[in-house]
Amino acid sequence: MNIRRNWHGYLRASDEKPQVNRSLLKRVASYAKPYRLRILGSLIAILLYTVLGLLTPLILRALIDKAIPQEDIQRLILYAVGLLLVPILSGACQVLERSFSATIGEGVIYDLRVALYSRLQRMSLRFFTHTQVGELISRLNNDVVGAQNAINRTLVSMVKNFIQVILVLIVMFTLEWRLTLMSAVIVPLFIFAARQLGAVFREIARRQMEVNARMNASLGETLNIGGALLVKLFGRQKDEVERFGSRADEVRQLGIRRAMLARLFIVLIGLLTAIGTALIYGIGGYMVILKVFTLGTIVAFGSYLAQLYSSFQGLVNAPVEFSTSLVSFERVFEVIDLPLDIIERDPPVSMQPVKGELIFEHVTFKYADSSEGLLHDVARPYSADQLPRGMLSETRFEKKTIKNDQTNQAREMALEDIDFKVSSGQLVALVGPSGAGKTTLTYLIPRLYDPTEGRILLDGQDLRDLSLADLAEVIGMVTQESYLFHDTVLANLLYACPDASQEAVEAAARTANIHQFISALPEGYYTVVGERGYRLSGGEKQRLALARVLLKDPRILILDEATSSLDSESEALIQEAMGRVLTTRTSIVIAHRLSTILSADLILVLNRGRIVERGTHAQLLAKGGLYAQLYETQFEGQKPDGNGMH
Repeated sequence: MNIRRNWHGYLRASDEKPQVNRSLLKRVASYAKPYRLRILGSLIAILLYTVLGLLTPLILRALIDKAIPQEDIQRLILYAVGLLLVPILSGACQVLERSFSATIGEGVIYDLRVALYSRLQRMSLRFFTHTQVGELISRLNNDVVGAQNAINRTLVSMVKNFIQVILVLIVMFTLEWRLTLMSAVIVPLFIFAARQLGAVFREIARRQMEVNARMNASLGETLNIGGALLVKLFGRQKDEVERFGSRADEVRQLGIRRAMLARLFIVLIGLLTAIGTALIYGIGGYMVILKVFTLGTIVAFGSYLAQLYSSFQGLVNAPVEFSTSLVSFERVFEVIDLPLDIIERDPPVSMQPVKGELIFEHVTFKYADSSEGLLHDVARPYSADQLPRGMLSETRFEKKTIKNDQTNQAREMALEDIDFKVSSGQLVALVGPSGAGKTTLTYLIPRLYDPTEGRILLDGQDLRDLSLADLAEVIGMVTQESYLFHDTVLANLLYACPDASQEAVEAAARTANIHQFISALPEGYYTVVGERGYRLSGGEKQRLALARVLLKDPRILILDEATSSLDSESEALIQEAMGRVLTTRTSIVIAHRLSTILSADLILVLNRGRIVERGTHAQLLAKGGLYAQLYETQFEGQKPDGNGMH
């Protein structure tokens, strides 16, 4: 496949047209390989019911030419029973074949979905910040089902029709070779019609999948709890309905066009079939009148002719359907073939018992351009002709360049030349203006991203040499926006450690000051928290997220303290909880409270992606630099108690 291979360019541009080639077909066939015995059984079943289908015209011929004229009752009964047994046996073979093909098709859809989901799980955080979730769901559902049809239905149809065409031609040629040659005259017309419409069907199918993906992306954005809340708060329901309607209309128009072309193809094939049938019955009837062959022969020949043209229709239509189904495979393979940003060493270095020493050596990091690396068909939420009513076109705004002064955090490099050391068991506080790079720095430690330059060492080992599983085991992180699954409190806690005992779960909850709250819930630990935990307050969610990490008991703890927006009670509970847990492990904290700063062994002050100051609280205040300014504006009003806690 022709995938654009820049350092993170996830998919090709939308105007590049994929080609059906041997490599693609070979890869598609590889997904059917594990089911080769069932495929063989399916082929045998197809052969059996195809042969059985050829017997009916022969029985009719014998009945018309021999049993009835000779008034042979015994043979008449025998042939009548044969006409009954043939469809019974044929039906049994078709049921068997369907069982095989269904098993193959569902197996392929399972393999594709797991492969696709597995690949997505290995993608870096960068990929998910650049891609809409609705697009990914579309690829996991719609495209995988389309790929299933290529094997489950289209390939079976191709094999069945090919076998039937060969066998029917052999029997027809045996019955009357001259009529057989005449019936084959219109075959090139079948092939010509299929080739002309095949390319059109293929392009329409790809376009349908693209607009379906955009429609699913719109649903994913606006029907989750956060999106629905935003739409309601800004009163944009009408605009969103119009936006969705615009995309749904694209789906509708393409569906109508595809249906009309499909009907046109059927009508055209039906017309060609009628021409061939008229020729055969006209000339064949004349030959019956001349006594060249019998009436039973022309009746049998007519039955075979219907089978032949029906098989030809399916055979020439199958490549059209198959190439259309291959679009689904291509779209699935586009994701499976995405280059990985975070690559594990093979084999990784095994970790000794982790002490928790972290060293940043001249680390520089740059985020990807937001206009690159997207799934090409959902790169923009709105196209130029899809701006909802009431929205201003971007062309009405003058583009201005903002001066790069020291108070403006917009810049090319997110982090630049970050160099510091955290000894085992130390607490490091990160301080700086919003957008200075604090969160980005913490994301590099569990390898959510990799540095563009420089390296990060854990106990002397480069993080790139360690397995992601080992890193996840020893590093715990609580982000500013705590995410909870739509499940019970207990299930959300056990996500950190599925085998944890009830005592361990409750101990972690007590340490995070959330156990009493959970116990007071109607169903205790079995209370469902709702979509993204929206049934809980901000402080409750954060304490639950902290308990989840504590249950994991990581050697390195990363916290975005984020207590500034909480009520005083929640804030006090979280501060008390953090005071207990930060003393027993290496901790990196994005500090929002003076209490955390006072207890820190080292304070790093970031501005515009650089460490501009470092030291203890007293040392930094004495310098009178950026930290002193931040202290005066953010922390001076906070009065710590005697224990250094707020």
